[in-house]
Amino acid sequence: MNQQTTFDKVVALSKRRGFIFPSSQIYGGLANAYDYGPLGVELLKNIRNYWWNYFVTKRDNIYGLETSILMNPKVWEASGHTDSFTDALAECKNCHQRTRADHLIENYFQKKKQEVKVEGKNTEELYQVIVDNDIKCPHCGKHDWTTPREFNLLFETQIGIVPETQSLAYLRGETAQGMFVDFKLVLDSISPKLPFGLAQSGKAFRNEITLGQQVFRTLEFDLAELEYFIEKKDWQKQFEFWKSEVEKFALSLGINQKNIRWRPHTKDELSHYSTLTEDLEYKFPFGFKEWYAVAYRTDFDLKNHMEKSGVDLRYTDPKTGKKFIPHVIEPTFGLSRSLLVILTDAYHEETDKKRTVLKLSPSLAPFKVAVFPLLANKSQLVDKAKTIHTMLKESLSTTWDERGNIGKRYFAQDEIGTPFCVTIDFDSLKNDTVTIRDRDTTKQERINISKLENYLNSHL
Repeated sequence: MNQQTTFDKVVALSKRRGFIFPSSQIYGGLANAYDYGPLGVELLKNIRNYWWNYFVTKRDNIYGLETSILMNPKVWEASGHTDSFTDALAECKNCHQRTRADHLIENYFQKKKQEVKVEGKNTEELYQVIVDNDIKCPHCGKHDWTTPREFNLLFETQIGIVPETQSLAYLRGETAQGMFVDFKLVLDSISPKLPFGLAQSGKAFRNEITLGQQVFRTLEFDLAELEYFIEKKDWQKQFEFWKSEVEKFALSLGINQKNIRWRPHTKDELSHYSTLTEDLEYKFPFGFKEWYAVAYRTDFDLKNHMEKSGVDLRYTDPKTGKKFIPHVIEPTFGLSRSLLVILTDAYHEETDKKRTVLKLSPSLAPFKVAVFPLLANKSQLVDKAKTIHTMLKESLSTTWDERGNIGKRYFAQDEIGTPFCVTIDFDSLKNDTVTIRDRDTTKQERINISKLENYLNSHL
């Protein structure tokens, strides 16, 4: 099975089993927009909660925030996003389809099974690569491109009802700026001591033009960011520390280590606010692509907001009384992209067992356990099974299934990643035992109902 086939099967499964749906499908959809179905929303929620617990709840010096999606447009001017938050866009003169020039080039060489580096190339260099390789439009097949031009990724909107009184605003392109502009409020309210971090997760928006890799890159996405405020002299040590923490987190999601690698940004590729950024890349079926990142943002953001707003955003050392602008290390996590990584990495086809299984980490699985009556037409079995289902649902995410034969039910739960299945049969009526089946090994064992919760909790 080739890589494209694997990815196509992951996409098909995610739609068929209710993880990811195309947005507005009954109206023909909307490019680069997706919805999360009943299982997808559970998986995404579990990823989000796991991230929060890992980086915020368990740490004494990380504090959470939830800032507004809409902010004063001066925030984005001061942060440099209105001028520098751009990508290079090429337009086909024949069909007028637009696409990111770097993605056009990367996809061309990927189909030829060749690697190409486009990071840091300017618009003229990208155009030359397109011309030299006679790269054709993926929509109409013609080779007739405009020279790529820069376009801003921020979504513009208007605040106000009457057109004459409307004012320009932006949907946030990152969650970080909310944490920077609230920095003084945090200092004044809880008086944290350096080093400390601010963290939040939520929706972000980018006016992306992509060639379609499902939720890898979308217009609207779930993002989690952590701004860790430090003294300048400690930045290298802290950068390496957070790289290590980010990788540990990625592996704790159940991802195979051979599928991840770190890649430093080239000098020309760096964002306007960063002097050093490294991407943790995942080996998707379409190649190694960025998943998470760690950036050294220096004092760029706080310094600019202090200059543009006139508000003192310096930190006062409680021991020396010295005032200074802290520097920042920023770990960034694409949570929507994490869902795609997790589905891809967990997807397995086992020909010997004739099944497809998602080997999701139990902590992330949408359902931890499925409860089955052996036969749906035997009321005693159904009643007993419903009692157990209700009992387990008090503490565990539990699903119920009485459709078809027991083998098909097992395989259906394997396909959505449910770690355990509990079957109530006729012996259950006699001795209060049930059969519990492990997703990964498919082994089954009998266990007393009184011990069932403890067994599940100890294995999840």
